[in-house]
Amino acid sequence: MILLQANNINKYFNGNQILNNVNLTVQTNEKVGLVGVNGAGKSTLLKIITGQLSFDSGDLFLATGLNIGYLAQDTGLESKKTIYEEMLSVFADLVEQEQQLRYLEELMGNPDIKKYPDRHQRTLNQYSVLLDNFRDAGGYSFRSLIRGVLQGLEFPDIDNHSPIEKLSGGQKTRLALAKNLLIKPHLLILDEPTNYLDLKTLAWLEQFLQSYQGAVLVVSHDRYFLDAVVTKIVEIEYGQANTYKTNYSGFIDVKAQQQESQLKQYEQQLEVIARTKDFIQRNMARASTTNRAKSRLKALEKIEPVEAPAAKQKHIYFSFQVDRQSGKDVLRADNLSIGYPGLILADQINFTVERGESVALLGPNGTGKSTLLKTIIGELEPLSGVIRKGANLSIGYYAQEQEKLNPTKTVLDELWDEHKLVDERDIRTVLGNFLFRGEDVYKRVKNLSGGEKARLSLCKLMLQRANLLIMDEPTNHLDILSREILESALMDYPGTLIFVSHDRYFLNKMATRIMELTPLGIVNFPGDYDYYLEKKPQQPINPTVKEVQEKPQLNKQSFLQNKEAQRLERKRQKRIEELEYLIAESEKVIVDLEKDLEKPEIAQDYTACLKISEDLNNAKLKHEKFLEEWLELSE
Repeated sequence: MILLQANNINKYFNGNQILNNVNLTVQTNEKVGLVGVNGAGKSTLLKIITGQLSFDSGDLFLATGLNIGYLAQDTGLESKKTIYEEMLSVFADLVEQEQQLRYLEELMGNPDIKKYPDRHQRTLNQYSVLLDNFRDAGGYSFRSLIRGVLQGLEFPDIDNHSPIEKLSGGQKTRLALAKNLLIKPHLLILDEPTNYLDLKTLAWLEQFLQSYQGAVLVVSHDRYFLDAVVTKIVEIEYGQANTYKTNYSGFIDVKAQQQESQLKQYEQQLEVIARTKDFIQRNMARASTTNRAKSRLKALEKIEPVEAPAAKQKHIYFSFQVDRQSGKDVLRADNLSIGYPGLILADQINFTVERGESVALLGPNGTGKSTLLKTIIGELEPLSGVIRKGANLSIGYYAQEQEKLNPTKTVLDELWDEHKLVDERDIRTVLGNFLFRGEDVYKRVKNLSGGEKARLSLCKLMLQRANLLIMDEPTNHLDILSREILESALMDYPGTLIFVSHDRYFLNKMATRIMELTPLGIVNFPGDYDYYLEKKPQQPINPTVKEVQEKPQLNKQSFLQNKEAQRLERKRQKRIEELEYLIAESEKVIVDLEKDLEKPEIAQDYTACLKISEDLNNAKLKHEKFLEEWLELSE
C-alpha cells in the first residue's frame, strides 16, 4: 500500500529552484534513505511532506488516516513535564483505561454491589470488555516499552523523573526521538537522527528501526547507519530525485556504473556526430555524393542526443601538511586522572602514541572523551598524573561544537586575523577551496550553518600545518561527500591523528588503533572498528595497569606499515589516473598537429611546416614518456 506519493514537486526560494519535478513514493513498512549534499533540498522536501512548507507546483498524496511522526534536525523536546510523564502522555488512552479498570475492580470488590445482581453483572461485562480492549491495545506492555526505549536512548531509570526543561540540547533531541518511537506512526520521518548518539545507542536504534512495523523515511549522513537500516535510497541532486532500490553501498556502486555507462554512450555519440558532420562537409558539394551527404544530414537531425553526465557538485578541496616532523614518541600519559574539581570522570589513564598513528578514542557519552582531548591540549589541567609531549610537537585541535570560532567576526577576518602576513587574495583562494566564495566571506560566523562552521574550522586547522591533529567529532555537520574528502585528506596526512567519532564508517577507514576510555583507564585494540567489535567481548572488565600498557604494542608495527603501504598505493593510483589523462590529451595534440600539417596553406609555408613538425615531435616524445611511466606503474 502506498502511504506517500509526491509527483513533480517544484519549490523555489527567492527565485532559485530548490526542487525540480521531484518524485518520491513510500510504501507500507518500507525503509527509505534520503541522501544528497548539504543544501540539496532534503530538509525542504521533508517539511513539504509534513505540511510545514508549501510547494509551488506538483501533487502530494497521503494515504487516508496516515499518521506521520517527524523529528527535525537538532530539534529537541520542550516540555514542563518530567521525562517519564512526557513519555507516558503518548499512552494517555491506555492510562485512562487502566484507571477505569482499577475503578471497576474496586466496585466489584464492594460487597454491597452483590445485593444488586443485574448491576453486578453489568459491571462484570463492562470490566471484561474493557480488559480485552486494554490487553489488545498493549496495556500490559506500554510501561516496559517506555523503559526499554528510554534505556536504549541513554535515559536510565534513575533519571526518568528529571524535568525536561533542565536537560541539555542533545538530551532533548534524543528525548524527541524517543517520543516519536513510542508513538509508532505509520510513517516515521527522521532528519539526522544519529546526532548526539554514541556507538551503543546507534546500534540499538538500528535494531529498533530494522524491526519497526511502520515505514521510515530518514535523512542521514551516517553511511554505516544507512547500510544497516534502509532498503531504498532516494538521492536529491541538482534539485531532482533519483531512486535506487538498494542500501547506501549498493547505491554507490549502481550510480558509478550508471555514470560510467552514460559517459561512454555520450562520448560514442559525439564521435558518431563528428564523423557524420565531417562526411557531410566533404561530400555535400560533390555531385556524385551529394545524395549520400543529404541522407546523412537527415539521419543526423533525427539523432536523440544522449545527455552529458552531470557536472560534479562543488565540493571542498584541501590537504593536511606539516611544517616539521615530530619525534617518534608523540604523547605519553602516566597515571592520568581527568575531570573537574570534585568530579573524576576517568582515572588510571596510561597510554603512549607514536608518530604516524591514527588513534580513535571511544567510550559511551559522558565518560570523558572530550575532557581527555582538552586535557591533552592543555585547556584543562589533569586532576593527577602527567602528560608528556614529544619533541618538535605542534598540535592542531578541532573542537566538536566549533567553540574556537569567534561568532562576531566575518569568515574572512576569522582566517585573516591569524595569518596577517598573507595577502587577502590568497586567503580568499583558501576559503574558496572550502566553498566560501564571493559575498560568503563577509558572513558573520554566528550566522553560519553547522556545516559552514565545520568547513571554516577545517580550513583553519589546515593552515596550522600541525604534526599532531586532535579532532573531536570531525564529521559532524558534514555531508557524505565532504566526509569522504576529509577521509582522503587524513589518509594522506604525514603526521599523527587522535580523534573522537561516532561515525563508524569513518572509524573503520581511519583508525589504526582504538583506545576505549573507561572510568578505570584505557583499553587498547590494535586495529580498526571491526576489529574492536570482534575483540571487545574478550577484554576483561577491569584491566590491570600492566594489561593496559602492554596492549598498545600488539601488532602496532604491522598496522603502521599497513598505513604507509595504503598511502603509497593511493599515491600510485592517483598518478595512474593523472597519466591516463595526460596520455589522452597528448593524443589529441598529436592528432591536431598532424591535421595542421595536411592543410594546404601550411604545406606551402616552410617555416610554419617546420615549427609544427618540431611541436609534433615533442608531443610524440611526451606521449611515449607518459606511456612508459603508465606501463611501469600498472605492472
